[in-house]
Amino acid sequence: MLEFLLDRYGDGAVLAMAGALAGLIFGAAAQHSRFCLRAASVEVSEGVFGPRLYIWLIAFTAAVASAQGLIALDLLDVRTSRQIATTGSLSGAIIGGLMFGCGMILARGCASRLLVLSATGNLRAIVSGLVLTLAAQASLRGVLSPLRERLASLWLVDGGKARDILALVGLPAGAAAIIAAALLLISLGLARRKLVPLTHAMAAVVVGLAVALGWVLTFAISQISFEVVPISSITFTGPSTDTLMGLVDNVRLPLGFGVGLVPGVFAGSALMAIATREFRIERFGRGTPMERYLIGAVLMGFGSMLAGGCAVGAGMSGGSVFAVTGWLAVFCMWIGAMVTHRLLDPGFAVKAA
Repeated sequence: MLEFLLDRYGDGAVLAMAGALAGLIFGAAAQHSRFCLRAASVEVSEGVFGPRLYIWLIAFTAAVASAQGLIALDLLDVRTSRQIATTGSLSGAIIGGLMFGCGMILARGCASRLLVLSATGNLRAIVSGLVLTLAAQASLRGVLSPLRERLASLWLVDGGKARDILALVGLPAGAAAIIAAALLLISLGLARRKLVPLTHAMAAVVVGLAVALGWVLTFAISQISFEVVPISSITFTGPSTDTLMGLVDNVRLPLGFGVGLVPGVFAGSALMAIATREFRIERFGRGTPMERYLIGAVLMGFGSMLAGGCAVGAGMSGGSVFAVTGWLAVFCMWIGAMVTHRLLDPGFAVKAA
């Protein structure tokens, strides 16, 4: 089937189709499950292990279990992926992760959540997402790129085994998949005790499966294509930047996985919002100051490019293949978000006491 599609439509178009499929599934599931790292980190910072935390844990463990299961069955090989094979930046993961965590609290959502909310009529998310994308482009190739490169070069890690947690600890993919599957079942059980709706929990599982789907689709295409096809999965900052810049600066947008991913997520989220009657226009108001959202968006745009990805790109996709920088980045995102929420919430000290 893939060979037929590649022969007929070419690599770029097929990759865009794969991205659109993974994005459609991710967007619909993320919207229905309320998947959001920011919301989960807010709960934990307030000493509450609640529904949002368990939704995130279900999605994360599902991504790890499915990706590692595919690797154990020889259906996926990520050793040549950017997250594993190339030189990584530990300083970038730390500094960028902290900045991203801070930014997603200010903007009330990470890059993926802003895209999902944009499709449901949230004008605040649309504006914040556009600013995030512009800041990311400035960090990648524009005026902020020298600062990003300087910070990223402070502490580097070689590609290959040095960047692969499982290789470092000597744990096979099959064992990692079993452990993640056990944690997934525990998370589902805890979510049930917190009265998380079953459809939300199952949608969170689908979020994780969509990440694995992205990996396996790009891998399968790379195995039969005559061109060099990067093995990748769901991430948002880079694809959003490429899509926006392509639309405003290129009549014919070069096709690829990321180009299909962004509209796929938008469409999936919009369809789910319409189907569940959750589509509504939301604007900036007195309780939602624009400057806070814009500062958060800039921090996320720069932070994601420095960290090597957003909460999904570095955290979920990188985490699912046990990239050192991915796990370090998402850990720092948690820390940055929790500290920022404590500092911004004047009632936190009272609540904590």
